[in-house]
Amino acid sequence: MSDKKIGVLGLGIIGGIWARHYHDAGALAGAWNRTPQLDFPQWCDDPADVAAKSDYIQIVVADPAAVQGILDRILPQLGAGKTIIQSSTIDPDSSDTFRNAVLATGARYLEAPFTGSKPAAQGKKSVYYLGGDEALCAEVDALLGLGSAARIRIGDNRQACTLKLAMNLRVSVQMQGLAESLILCRRAGVTDDVYFAAVANNITASGLDKLKEPQIRNRDYDPLFSIKHMHKDMRLASSMSTAGDLEILKAIYGRLSAALEAGYGDLDFAALFKLVDQE
Repeated sequence: MSDKKIGVLGLGIIGGIWARHYHDAGALAGAWNRTPQLDFPQWCDDPADVAAKSDYIQIVVADPAAVQGILDRILPQLGAGKTIIQSSTIDPDSSDTFRNAVLATGARYLEAPFTGSKPAAQGKKSVYYLGGDEALCAEVDALLGLGSAARIRIGDNRQACTLKLAMNLRVSVQMQGLAESLILCRRAGVTDDVYFAAVANNITASGLDKLKEPQIRNRDYDPLFSIKHMHKDMRLASSMSTAGDLEILKAIYGRLSAALEAGYGDLDFAALFKLVDQE
């Protein structure tokens, strides 16, 4: 793996952090972002240049449309010896479309969504959900390990996409539950100190509680993972043919839609609390 290089397409909150981890390890071949970042290590003006220089090309962008836009530009550079690592959160049908297009060039395709927001990425604690050939998953393990804590093979590409959306459903529902339960206690005069001490000793205590407690207490909604991106993910989940009867999914998608309409799209999804607090 020492002579294999990776390029990163998409230098947002997470992609930019991963790319710097790769750069620090001497593994970054190129980097590109729709909004130019000319001083970024190994910057390229065109995603096709990144693809040309890289053995592995990791895509970390907002949604299926953005992935399609990148593939349209880099497909001519793909072929035998190239591998697409698709780490954007997308739906299974879009994954099939992208996989088929990449495989048609002779290149390989790995679905690799992840869990973990900005602090996890900074601490190399991201966790990948890999969907694809078992041998390919093993091949990229050390490379992806430069910026992550674990790589879990889920199954095929569709299953990896589904699991990622399912995990974000859990996270967004937990955030809404935290917001409503805290507001309920505040309205009864229970202090935040008492509330969070009780949560810490309750069976429902979670990593999300620890992560979001300081944001809620300080009303700090700088995005670790934004409302608009969580809304997009729940829209994709809601659009799946297997999701029509999932009532909690419908409810949380409605709450995220309300937060988006309230102008909170660029805030962290902890701003679901802000929405409840104003009602």
